[in-house]
Amino acid sequence: MDIPAGKKVYFLSDFHLGAPDKKQSLVRERKIVRFLESARADAAMIFILGDMFDFWFEYRKVVPKGYVRILGKLADITDSGIPVHFFIGNHDMWMSGYFEHELNIPVFDEPRDYLFNGFRFHIGHGDGLGPGDHGYKFLKKVFRNPVCRWLFGILPPAIGIGVADHFSRRSRALTGHADDEFLGEQREWLVTYCKDVLREKQVAYFIFGHRHLPIDFTLTPQSRYINLGDWIRYDTYAVFDGENLSLLSYET
Repeated sequence: MDIPAGKKVYFLSDFHLGAPDKKQSLVRERKIVRFLESARADAAMIFILGDMFDFWFEYRKVVPKGYVRILGKLADITDSGIPVHFFIGNHDMWMSGYFEHELNIPVFDEPRDYLFNGFRFHIGHGDGLGPGDHGYKFLKKVFRNPVCRWLFGILPPAIGIGVADHFSRRSRALTGHADDEFLGEQREWLVTYCKDVLREKQVAYFIFGHRHLPIDFTLTPQSRYINLGDWIRYDTYAVFDGENLSLLSYET
C-alpha cells in the first residue's frame, strides 16, 4: 500500500476498557474516542493491536455490555472509508465475527506483514512470542481450543463474564510492576523474537502491544522494534507518515 501524501498510518493498543472499574474505564474510553476522531482527519489506516477490552467474549447472540462510544466511533470511521485492522490480544482473544460483521473490521490472531511505501512492517499483539513464558503459551492454546471455547460459551453470560473478570484482575495483580522498565536486550522476549525474524527476512518496523511499556529499540541500522505502551498510564501510539515512524504521546 502506498500512503498518499499528507496521510498517515496509526497504531495503538492496550486500552483494557472495563478495568479497573466502570467509572475510570469510561474516562479512558472517552479520551480514546477523542484521539480516534482527531486521527481520522489524516488517517490512511488505523491498527489496534489488541487488549482493547480487559475481557471480551462473543456468545452466539450476546456480547459484553458497554463500550458503545468506542464501538460507534470505529463503525463511523470504517463507514467513512478508512480501514481499521484489529489484532486480538490475550484479554480479548474470544472474538468470532462481531467486529467483521458489525464494524467492517478484519480481525487477526497472529502477526502479519504489511508493506507501506516500500517499508516492511511486522505487526501483532505480542503475547506468547519469543522464548520463555511457557505457562502462558500453554494456557493460550487451551483458551483458543474450540472445545474449551464451546464449554465456556454454554455458561450463562453473568457467570462466564464474572469468572473472566476475576481472572483478569488476578492477572494484573500478579504482573504488578513488571512492565515498568525495560529489562535489557537479553531479557526482553520480543526483542529476541524480532532478531529471530530478522534472520529470515528484512523488516523495517516491528510493532507490538502487550508489553504496556513504550519502547523504541534499534535492532539494526535498518530495523526498529516499537512497543506501543498502553492507554492506562502512557496514552502512547505510533504513527507512520510515509517516510518515518514516530512513537508519540497523546496530549489531551
